[in-house]
Amino acid sequence: MNAILRWLFDLAARLLRTLDLWLCLALAALMAIGLAVLYSAGNESPQLVLAQAARYAIGFAALWALSRIPPHRLRNATPAAYLLTLLPLLLVLVIGTGRSGRHWIDLKVFYFQPAELLKLTLPMMAAWYLNREVLPPRFRTVLVAATIIALPTALILLQPDFGTAMLVGISGAFVLFLAGLSWWWFAVAGGGVAAAAPVAWFWLLRPYQKDRILTFLNPESDPLGSGWNIIQSKIAIGAGGLTGKGWGQGSQSHLNYLPEHTTDFIFAVLSEEFGWVGVATVLALYLFVVGRCLWIASEARDGYSRLLAGSLALALFVYVIVNGGMIAGLLPVVGVPMPLLSYGGTSAVSLLAGLGVVMAVRAHRPVHG
Repeated sequence: MNAILRWLFDLAARLLRTLDLWLCLALAALMAIGLAVLYSAGNESPQLVLAQAARYAIGFAALWALSRIPPHRLRNATPAAYLLTLLPLLLVLVIGTGRSGRHWIDLKVFYFQPAELLKLTLPMMAAWYLNREVLPPRFRTVLVAATIIALPTALILLQPDFGTAMLVGISGAFVLFLAGLSWWWFAVAGGGVAAAAPVAWFWLLRPYQKDRILTFLNPESDPLGSGWNIIQSKIAIGAGGLTGKGWGQGSQSHLNYLPEHTTDFIFAVLSEEFGWVGVATVLALYLFVVGRCLWIASEARDGYSRLLAGSLALALFVYVIVNGGMIAGLLPVVGVPMPLLSYGGTSAVSLLAGLGVVMAVRAHRPVHG
């Protein structure tokens, strides 16, 4: 019996040796909190929780599988992975479905959102290219990297999905930032966006996108229409106070005042039911995950691993900031989920897969004695 137990222990140790224990514990805590809040927000539906738990299981399987692949093999496979994930972006424009565009592909068993995959493969491709060039990047290098970033970003904008396109583009921009790109490049890019804003307003933005911006500036102008989401979200956050109303006691979600309370606005449910204490706990877990990933990036032994792990960490930080700012009325509503809390499959799986790549960077770094 002891021999069997030792064999099982050794087998488990070999299978799990590439996983970062501290990251896994923080992610498990976030997923457990996400399932608990989802159970409440989803009117105590066990089916909803089980469906999301299954998505987490698939995501964790992807995390484990990718953590076992040495970064140099990921680097070699990067161009193919990038091109393969561009194909569904083209396909979704033809056969995709969605309430305000073509965002998902109906696979009958579940809805697949191709844009989420680019949150991983785009930084991989940018890191692959920049790792082959002289750093900090020169003018030609920046133009090629910008093209790598712009192509999938433009395809996502055509769906149209401004929120995801923004996050995908930012994930690629972070690779350039970590590669040492001068600040003036970002200043010029910001100035270009500001200069193009009037053109976008009159000729590019759709009516619902303009409504989101106007609602962000003054949600009380249409409290029963476009301003309803933000107003109800703020009420939920304010009602939570220090310790919240208690699990399952949130009136905004249970009385259906708060829309999208299982997806984009689930953080408002957390705020109402668990208060400042719950919000601070979840934000601390996110900061720990981001900080741990940045530490792993700093310890990487090659440029590709360092750029990729660092960009994935910073991108996760932005996802949290954008969703948190959105539900608090500090940013326009752009349909960005809260990582590992919002109900959804593709976003959770892609995020966990990205963290598997970060764990691979740590597990397979060369040891120099």
